[in-house]
Amino acid sequence: MYTEWYPSKGYNFNITNSTSYDQYYVHGREVFDVMRRITDDIFNTYVRRPGTIDPYYTEYCDGKSVTCNGMKQWGTVTLAQNGMNALQILQYYYGNNIEIVRTNRIQSIPESYPGTPLRIGSTGTSVRTIQRQLNRIARDYPSFGTVTVDGVYGQNTADVVKKFQKQFGLTVDGVVGRNTWYKISYIYVAVKDLAELTSEGEANTGEPVDGVYPGTSLREGSTGAAVEQVQFWLSELSEFDSSIPSVNVDGIFGPATTAAVRAFQERYGLTVDGIVGRDTWNTLYNQYNSIEEDLDSGGAGSYPGTPLRRGDRGESVRLVQFYLRVAATNYSTIPVIAVDGIFGGGTENAVRAFQQFFGLSVDGVVGQLTWNKLYEVYTDVTNDLMAPDQRPGTYPGSPLRQGDTGKAVREVQYYLYLLSAYYDSIPAIAFDGVFGPATTEAVRAYQQLFGLTVDGVVGPATWNSIYAQYQRLRTADGPALSFQLYRWPGEVFSLGSESRWVVYLQFLLQFIGFFYETVQGADLTGLYDPETQAGVESFQRTFGLPVTGVVDETVWNAMVIVYLSLAAGSPAIQTAAAEGEYPGFVLLLGSAGEPVRQLQTYMNDIAKRYCQGYFVPETGVYDEQMVKAVTEFQRGLGLTQTGVVDRATWDAIVDLWRTDQNAGLPG
Repeated sequence: MYTEWYPSKGYNFNITNSTSYDQYYVHGREVFDVMRRITDDIFNTYVRRPGTIDPYYTEYCDGKSVTCNGMKQWGTVTLAQNGMNALQILQYYYGNNIEIVRTNRIQSIPESYPGTPLRIGSTGTSVRTIQRQLNRIARDYPSFGTVTVDGVYGQNTADVVKKFQKQFGLTVDGVVGRNTWYKISYIYVAVKDLAELTSEGEANTGEPVDGVYPGTSLREGSTGAAVEQVQFWLSELSEFDSSIPSVNVDGIFGPATTAAVRAFQERYGLTVDGIVGRDTWNTLYNQYNSIEEDLDSGGAGSYPGTPLRRGDRGESVRLVQFYLRVAATNYSTIPVIAVDGIFGGGTENAVRAFQQFFGLSVDGVVGQLTWNKLYEVYTDVTNDLMAPDQRPGTYPGSPLRQGDTGKAVREVQYYLYLLSAYYDSIPAIAFDGVFGPATTEAVRAYQQLFGLTVDGVVGPATWNSIYAQYQRLRTADGPALSFQLYRWPGEVFSLGSESRWVVYLQFLLQFIGFFYETVQGADLTGLYDPETQAGVESFQRTFGLPVTGVVDETVWNAMVIVYLSLAAGSPAIQTAAAEGEYPGFVLLLGSAGEPVRQLQTYMNDIAKRYCQGYFVPETGVYDEQMVKAVTEFQRGLGLTQTGVVDRATWDAIVDLWRTDQNAGLPG
């Protein structure tokens, strides 16, 4: 139902009504009372992975005549007789990383197709959906190219649609009619494995730190932006869970907020005290973040695709109003408004005041520039980075160094924390407002990376550079995409070992097992049990290693290499990518796939001509050898030597490659 498998195959139904697959509902038909009670209890309940919003595909079979990697009918009875409850049984088969959730958003079977074809000039959520799905498909079919997810159907979107249609045997007209819509949906489901146990899930996007705990507990009598944040999350969650009462977003922690917090705590197994400490805060944020895509907001901070103006209604308007309310707690010229989802005169005046203060076009309309600045200000205020009426990125007036404290220190720590996700040489640090040795080390690493004076002091040049890099990576180069890549942690794993590293080993076995029938997978339990030992032995046997059932550094590295090689060997390998086109995301250690392979080909062609530089295996895997080679190219091209391929590095390498190709210079 979720993946619309039948419509995507050309059928005009979602249910077969065949008892081999599903059951047909006949309204008014007599049913057993016990079935009615069970249905009423579980109808709005489903399983998902934490941090995702789609139902998790819980593959199921009888375990006798048919076997599968998921739950077995005949095994569940024994588990239940041994005292396991429903969740524990599910976790036995699917790993501990699942949760059971309820939703109050019940509707009849939807049809995702908007009803009319999408073509050049179309706008709105449906266009944005297609653009987002095409960009994900392009990671496996990079020759399609990518589009800007803005909800506007322009020539670039039409060109990508035509490439998609040609690839999959559809009429090549650049128009998304019913057949093209559902074929895009089908391929999107396929590349994300949404109907498989290996599903990557429908995860949310956006800043990873917009829900950071404020540092002190919130309770009845508390006021301010952090209270508004909690109230907004609760008000959104209440739409999905009837046990949580809705609250007004007014920044005042009163009895109604206490009651809602207590209901939330009881629902999620927390200490029921009505106080928002760290555990309650983090659970609230994670639950809100998990449903945000369902609210058509496109993920944290994502522009809805079309400008918002007076007269508009809906969730995107609620988000704008919420961002404005949070901004108003720190900026005196921005009026406080209600969060009601209706873009009226008060909201328009607040938008104008915001635009005036931050130097934007003052038109009262929330376009992409205003939206982006709103979200930036919101994350800065909620993370307590800004002094009253201070604009983000404003140099504090004097250098920051070890021993300093305050909001300016916290702000630069925040930017460095986000940059550390892109640049491996910058260590991740806490943004606690205390300039200690860890912050000095991070500043020195940044200065070394970007060719500044390496003194660990944040003067004007370092400050402006850090803020500029943060802004550029947020808005221009796209996210940093890489596979899970962990170096050997320095310990040998064998029967009885238990840690998060064992979970990673079990994940590797599962992933490799889907490609090699001779490799046995293992449940993601974190315990090195006999099943995991058997899986390791099967891996060692398959790849010609001594069969010990023990994971030392050699076995660990072999598993990681096989994993990355398989990850790179997606359908993208079968399809030539658009020559020289930037993939839309940053490549770094752990990236894999056709964009990496493309880059390796360009680099090797250049190295052959100049008889210098690093030659790299064209494996499609961005390993440490690639980091060294990219660093050498950046050195030769006069770029900052990061070992990370952002848009500037990609374009410089491709431009040099094209120049040499056109010149036809001898080696």
